[in-house]
Amino acid sequence: MRHGADVQEKLDKASVAVCGLGGLGSNVAVALARCGVGMLHLIDFDEVDITNLNRQQYDMKYVGMPKTEALKEEIQRFAPYIEIKTDFVKITQDNAIKLLKEKYICEAFDKPEQKAMLTNVVLEKMPDRILVGASGMAGFGDSNSIQTQKRMKNYYICGDGVSEISNTSGLMAPRVMICAAHQANKIIELIINTQE
Repeated sequence: MRHGADVQEKLDKASVAVCGLGGLGSNVAVALARCGVGMLHLIDFDEVDITNLNRQQYDMKYVGMPKTEALKEEIQRFAPYIEIKTDFVKITQDNAIKLLKEKYICEAFDKPEQKAMLTNVVLEKMPDRILVGASGMAGFGDSNSIQTQKRMKNYYICGDGVSEISNTSGLMAPRVMICAAHQANKIIELIINTQE
C-alpha cells in the first residue's frame, strides 16, 4: 500500500457506481479498482464487441460476453478483494433511482440523451449523491484540453466539452483514457477529501 492506512481506510469504505462500461467506464472502473475502492457497482446492458477492443478494457476472449461480467472477471484477476456488484441492464429514468444506491456515480455513457437523462435524474432526484460525468474526448491530440470542471455542488464534468465523433474524429484510446483518468481521479479525490 503506497498511499497510507488513513487513505486506504476511506477507499475501503467507498462505493462507486459506474454507469456504462465502454471506453470511459471500463477504464474508470479499472483505475478505481487499482486504487483500492472497496465496492464497485458495474452497470451496462451491452456485450463486448470486437469494435470495442481498441479503447476498452477487454480482450478477444470476452467478445460476446456481457460487459458487466467481463469487466468483473478482469478486475478480479488483479483485485480479488474488491466487492463487485453487477447489473446487466439499461439505466432509464424509471429504474435509475432504484439501481443507484452508491454515494459516488460515474456517468460514462456514449449517447448525449443517455448522459442528459442520468444527469437530470441524479441532480433533480438524488441530491445527496455526487455525479462525475464526461463530455468531449473524441479524436486525437491536445491532451491538455481535457479538464475537470465543477458545474454544481455535487456535479463534475470531465472532457473538452466540444469534440464529437465524426468520420475524421473517432474515439481513440489515448484521449478516451485521459478523460476516464480525469473521472477516476476526481472520484478518488472526493472520496479522500469528503468528510463523513
